[in-house]
Amino acid sequence: MKLFELILSERPAAIFIGGDLLPNLFVGEANFVSRFVKPNIGNLREQMGEQFPSVFVICGNDDPRCEESSLENGEAEGLWSYIHQRKVLLDPFPVYGFSYVPPTPFRLKDWERYDVSRYVDPGCVSPEEGIRTLATEDSVIKWETIQDDLSALVGQDSLEQSIFLFHAPPYDTPLDRAALDGKMYEHVPLDVHVGSIAIRRFIETRQPLITLHGHIHESARLTREWKCKIGRTVCINGAHDGPELSVVRFDPCNPDQASRRLI
Repeated sequence: MKLFELILSERPAAIFIGGDLLPNLFVGEANFVSRFVKPNIGNLREQMGEQFPSVFVICGNDDPRCEESSLENGEAEGLWSYIHQRKVLLDPFPVYGFSYVPPTPFRLKDWERYDVSRYVDPGCVSPEEGIRTLATEDSVIKWETIQDDLSALVGQDSLEQSIFLFHAPPYDTPLDRAALDGKMYEHVPLDVHVGSIAIRRFIETRQPLITLHGHIHESARLTREWKCKIGRTVCINGAHDGPELSVVRFDPCNPDQASRRLI
């Protein structure tokens, strides 16, 4: 409820929700979007009227894809924009969404893709294994990559003013540091950086204005950093591994002055 109260009190122009929104597939409440999220966002729209913000939503790797239809229904009702693998406008800023993450050690694979090749880090489970809540073609699972998806998403678009809502962070940055220090898998030390190489390369080469990330909840605690720059791009981590709500405020006209608070 903290998020809804904050939106009502601060009345921002836009809200970006970067995934891991839903209860755990194995212990959570069914129909969480329709039973909890939609009524609360709907109440906000009624109370705020013309001041109701633009709301942009993607899923994260902890979110079962079987709830995607509920997110699409919420968009049809004008409550938010569900932007996975889509481009929308927050005039004059194009906004892109992308949920997929590289292979993880976890069993739910709805939002996992191979990154730049069919390589899987030690200790991780291939996207071709695990479980899915919606059927996916074998050829898609086996051959499609985050790298190719991003290329198809943006084409030749100019990204100078663009905002990207990713779930995965870029590889080897303060935003993708996992608590894997000293851990081994079959005598192989695990890489403590677990972000996406494809996303890192994409940011380096295409240089969007702002990229928003999550996924590695403990990274800000471990590195004491929640934003960084790759070239001119300001990269921001909204994830948190405590009981508080992590809130990042930013002005796309001055992204270097972004701030983060736990409430």
